[in-house]
Amino acid sequence: MILYGRNSVAERLKADPASIKKIFLQNNFNDPAIEQSAQKNSVPLERLPPEKLMKIKDADNLQGIIAQAADFQYGDLDELLRIDAAKKTTFIFLDSVYDPHNLGSIIRTAACLGGFAIVIPKHKACEVTEAVLHVASGGENYVPVVKAVNLSTAIIKAKEAGYWIAGAVVGPGGENLDRAELAFPLGIVLGSEGEGIRYGVEKHLDMKVRIPMEGAALSFNVTIACAMFCYEIAKRKRSQEGH
Repeated sequence: MILYGRNSVAERLKADPASIKKIFLQNNFNDPAIEQSAQKNSVPLERLPPEKLMKIKDADNLQGIIAQAADFQYGDLDELLRIDAAKKTTFIFLDSVYDPHNLGSIIRTAACLGGFAIVIPKHKACEVTEAVLHVASGGENYVPVVKAVNLSTAIIKAKEAGYWIAGAVVGPGGENLDRAELAFPLGIVLGSEGEGIRYGVEKHLDMKVRIPMEGAALSFNVTIACAMFCYEIAKRKRSQEGH
């Protein structure tokens, strides 16, 4: 895979330098920290003019740096459920999220707040692509992402491991996020903007939660909704831990 952009390459160098095979820099690129980190980890560097850089990866916001890296490694749900003995990880189950920018933003949000893992379905959804990694800005190094053959089956496995499952809904029928009694360990299901959570997934929810809105009768983008849910969940977990 190709990583591009300063943050994506810098964070990969910190977290998993062995996964980087080579880094290409634009002639005028200047970031001593990245260059020193590459040299320290024996990652080859090569400087190129902009037109040759674009031949390797034709994308906006290359920011003068590209890295050839190993393919993205998805996490294993069974292993995550098994090793998380204290059940501190909150799982974000994404139902029918197709936009790579949305998935990348969700990964970045989950990485910033900490204590989350993401589960995406194998079919009819966006997978982790180079565009996703660019938007994630290195967040993929700190958040396990699981690709499940069937999202409902993944949710059932989490429930069997003791997780409570809440679903984000729009409009009436859900408890307000700021007042809902969220039970931990917790999984949160987020659907697409247009379709919401599919019935086959919705029937496995233990509770429905909504973001209270007193403004226009619109809906939040899934990335914004995810950020609000993740912030509230992280705050509740800190409160339980006495921080």
